[in-house]
Amino acid sequence: MKKFIIHGGKPLVGEVEISGAKNAAVAILPATILAADKCIIENLPSISDVGASVDILSAMGAQVRMLDKHSLEIDTTHLHGTSVPDDLSRAMRASYYFLGALLGRFGRATVAMPGGCDLGPRPIDQHLKAFSALGARDAVDNGMIDVRASRLVGEEVFFDTVSVGATINAMLAAVMADGMTVLENVAKEPHIVDVANFLNTMGADVRGAGTDVIKIRGVKRMHGCTYSIIPDQIEAGSYMVGAAITGGNVLIKNVIPKHLEPITSKLEKAGAVVEEFDDSVRVSRTGDIEPLNVKTMPHPGFPTDMQPLMSVLLTLAKGTSIITEGIWENRFRYVDELARMGANIQVAGRVAVIEGVAELQAAPLRAPDLRAGAALVMAALAADGISEIEDISHIERGYEDIVEKLQGLGADIKRVERPASNMRKVI
Repeated sequence: MKKFIIHGGKPLVGEVEISGAKNAAVAILPATILAADKCIIENLPSISDVGASVDILSAMGAQVRMLDKHSLEIDTTHLHGTSVPDDLSRAMRASYYFLGALLGRFGRATVAMPGGCDLGPRPIDQHLKAFSALGARDAVDNGMIDVRASRLVGEEVFFDTVSVGATINAMLAAVMADGMTVLENVAKEPHIVDVANFLNTMGADVRGAGTDVIKIRGVKRMHGCTYSIIPDQIEAGSYMVGAAITGGNVLIKNVIPKHLEPITSKLEKAGAVVEEFDDSVRVSRTGDIEPLNVKTMPHPGFPTDMQPLMSVLLTLAKGTSIITEGIWENRFRYVDELARMGANIQVAGRVAVIEGVAELQAAPLRAPDLRAGAALVMAALAADGISEIEDISHIERGYEDIVEKLQGLGADIKRVERPASNMRKVI
C-alpha cells in the first residue's frame, strides 16, 4: 500500500518529457498477435497497463524481450492459446483488444469482461456487433466473452455510438477477413490513427482512420515490423493543467501540438498562455483563472480523460463554470475528494457546476480512478499545506514516473509506503 505525500503551493517550472500514448500502447500490443512474427515496439510508456498487456502476451506463449526501458521485441509466432487468463484480463479495460486480435488471426477468442477504472457500464455490444457482421458468433457466460468464426468476411458496419474500443477491435478483426470491410460512425482519436498506421506497417490495408469512415481490405497474412508509438495526449494535457493551476511555466516536450488543440483552446480561454513549437508546447499563467463551460465529446471535441483535470483547474476560477460529461456517467466521483480541499462543486447527473474559490486546502485524499487521481495530484500541488493521496495504483496505470517528472519541475512530492499497522486485514 503506497501513497503520495505532496507539499503544495509551489509553481511548476522547467521541462518535462512526455511518454508514449497509453491508449495506443494497450491496443498495439495485442495487435502484434496478428503478425505471427517479431515486432519491435518503441516509445512504450513504462506503466502498469503496459505491463499487464505484456503479461497476457507472455502467458499465451509470446516471446517478449526488453530492449530498453521503452522498447520491446515481441515474437507472437508460436502462441499456444486463444483464451486470455481470467485474472490478467480483469486487471485492465483494454484487455478486450485481445478479442479482435485473436479472432482476426485464429478465428476464436475468450476474454473476461473488461476491468479498469469504474467509470460506469462498459458495454461491448458495439464490439460484438462488428464481430457478428464479419461472421463471428459470440456468447457471454459467467463474465467471459467468447467469439469464434470459421471464416471472417468483410462487411459494412455502422456503429450505433462512437466507440474507441469498438472501432479498434473491429479493425483488428477485419484486417485479415476476406474482402472489404467498411466501418462507419467510427472514433477519430489520435490513437485510432496510430493503431491503423501500425497495422499498415505490418502489411494491412487500412484507409480513412481519423475520418468518419474506415475502409479495410483484408490481406492473407501480416508480418513483423518496427514501430514507434505516438506521444500521450492526456499525459501532456495533465502537465499543461499542472502548469496553469500552479501559476507556473513548463515546456512540455515530445508532443504533437495538433493532438493537443482541444486542450490548448480551453486552457487559453481559462487564462493560460500556450506557445506551440514543432514538437513541444510551453504553458504559463500569471493572471486569473477564468471560468469556462466545457462539454466532453469524442475527438476532436474536448477529451473525457481531461475532464477531471479541467474541473480541478476551474475550482480556482474567478466565477462559475459548468462541466458536462458526454461520455462516462461516473466521471464525477472525485468531487467528494475536492470538497475536502474546500472546492465548491455541485453535481446533478452528468453536469457539474463549479463556483471558484480563492484557494484549495491540503487534505487526505483517495484516487478513485486514473484521471481523477492525476487531477487530485494537480490540486494538491496548488493547495497550501501537505496532502496525502492513497490508492495511487490507479494513477500509476497511466502515468510513467510521475513523481520524478514532477520533482524535476520543482514539486515537493514523494511516494512512500504506508506502514503495515495502517493496513486493514482482509479475511
